[in-house]
Amino acid sequence: MPGTRKLGRTTDHRLAMLRGLVTYLLENGRIETTVTRAKEVRALAEKMITVAKNNTLAAKRQALAFVTKEDVVKKLFDEIAPAFADRSGGYTRIVRTGQRRGDAAEMCIIELLTFQVVEEDKKKARAREKAKKETDE
Repeated sequence: MPGTRKLGRTTDHRLAMLRGLVTYLLENGRIETTVTRAKEVRALAEKMITVAKNNTLAAKRQALAFVTKEDVVKKLFDEIAPAFADRSGGYTRIVRTGQRRGDAAEMCIIELLTFQVVEEDKKKARAREKAKKETDE
């Protein structure tokens, strides 16, 4: 379990909630939740993406043991992990949105870095390499 936050729940309830949140995040790309939940979800989601980058049968079984939907695992291995192939971490972003009206809990949006952002990072890296080659010549 990455983190020591209990989130006011029993162990079984907490694990089920986090598995559901990770599955929903991988399925939809973004979710709105509290900051403390988002910090726990970020660690688990990034571990799932890292596992998926190693595209083996054992990795698929490991992902299926945690993610609750088979089609989300397929999307994870076919779309999400290849998009982050050149990246060694930092697959998610947490953006704070303010306080919830009912209980004033700090809310945020946790989202996977969009493929557009990943493509921009690749373009910037290529531009840096090109500039470096020009200065070396």
